[in-house]
Amino acid sequence: MPTPDFVRAFLLELGLAALLLLVFAATLGLRGPDRRIVGWIATGGVLVLGFTSFLVAPAPAALGGMFVQDGLAIFAKRLFLGATFIGLLASLGAPEVAFARRAGEYHLLVLSSLLGMLVLASARDVVLLFVAFELMSIPLYVLAGFLKRRDEAVEAALKFFLVGSVSSAVMAYGLSFVYGAARSTDLAKVAQAAASGQPLVTLGLVAAFAGFAFKIAAFPFHMWVPDTYEAASTPFVAWLSVAPKAAGFVALFRVYFEGAGERAGAWMPVAAGLATLTIVAGNLMALPQQNAKRLLAYSGIAHIGYMLVGFAAASASGVAMVLFYLVAYVFSNMGAFLVVEAVARSEGSEATAALRGLAQRSPLLALAMLLFLLSLGGIPFVAGFWAKLYVFWAAAVVGLYWLVLLGAVLTVVALFYYLLVAKRMYIEPPDRPGRIPVPATLALAVLLCAAGVVVLGVYPKPLVMAALRVAAPLF
Repeated sequence: MPTPDFVRAFLLELGLAALLLLVFAATLGLRGPDRRIVGWIATGGVLVLGFTSFLVAPAPAALGGMFVQDGLAIFAKRLFLGATFIGLLASLGAPEVAFARRAGEYHLLVLSSLLGMLVLASARDVVLLFVAFELMSIPLYVLAGFLKRRDEAVEAALKFFLVGSVSSAVMAYGLSFVYGAARSTDLAKVAQAAASGQPLVTLGLVAAFAGFAFKIAAFPFHMWVPDTYEAASTPFVAWLSVAPKAAGFVALFRVYFEGAGERAGAWMPVAAGLATLTIVAGNLMALPQQNAKRLLAYSGIAHIGYMLVGFAAASASGVAMVLFYLVAYVFSNMGAFLVVEAVARSEGSEATAALRGLAQRSPLLALAMLLFLLSLGGIPFVAGFWAKLYVFWAAAVVGLYWLVLLGAVLTVVALFYYLLVAKRMYIEPPDRPGRIPVPATLALAVLLCAAGVVVLGVYPKPLVMAALRVAAPLF
């Protein structure tokens, strides 16, 4: 019989498991177009879990200390559930036939990956962390090729799978060294072994760091991103671009900071070097892109670099500001992808040229896209401005002035390609007249993202304070 503490610790995971069973039963019981109802069940269930997450309080560790329900885990799980709700909401009514015939498969895979993220946020054991990573990742490989009648989707899914498999192998190899030296899979004991300066532990953590870099798509481990983003379904890509990356950063905090004490600063040079490469490469590769999804893919790589600036600070303030950045990035990046999806459904093109004259054809959609672009570019006063300012501030406090200067210069480069898109929307004439129809569920998803960008831009303090509270215990 489960104890009350066990139920408290696993409340969200148990609720999601129940939702998975309900979606599976509905999939078996429905046929043909009726299967779209599965999407509504999954979306509604995730919304209920999202509200439930605000009732969840920290609980004692479970499974012998392997699973924790602390402030960081709860913060991350709310982010995952919110991003998943927006992604599922946007996919309702998708025009592709596959979403009607195979709605059950799609939503089961998304929810399975979400379950992996929830477990990953609470994992305080090397084995559980690796299993959760694989539970999160394997459904993503299938979802990348969900539109299997498109040759490019199959190719992108295969590339994603191969790169992901290599990253998992590298991570497992590194973690095996960690276990061999520390004689334990408990992250607290691993941190003690690392603090004692054992070389095998350091070697293992460096190898595992490379595996994590694949998961968060940092340069030069980014090669799967552009093709996958371009070929896969846009609502899925909007979710893929934020939720798994957030899970990767939470796992980084657990492994490299929690319990490491003063030794956490040892990772500052590695993280700062990776942040430098990622910011420069992501922004420069975004400049020539003419496909909106590829542009956002390379832009997303650059944003991972900005988050690594906060990680490089190796402080509670740095972690908190990365958490704030992740929330702002969920609204900004998902919103931009969803506007591209709305235009693509009408125009049949995902090129930036399809956005010409959008302000004349759909003023509200153009305004929403402008807000998202300004947020991604870090312009006052939207969410992205505070996100960049805070990570730069956290890095400056620990003396990484050169990294802050580099980030600020490359932010100007990023503004160039973001404002080129804005120019197409507001200055260039449309290729053809007529309004762009936007389905109600997609419009609601875009509205939620726009509201998040504006609210966090105007009043970021509550989220900043919440992030600081959950980051402090790590150090």
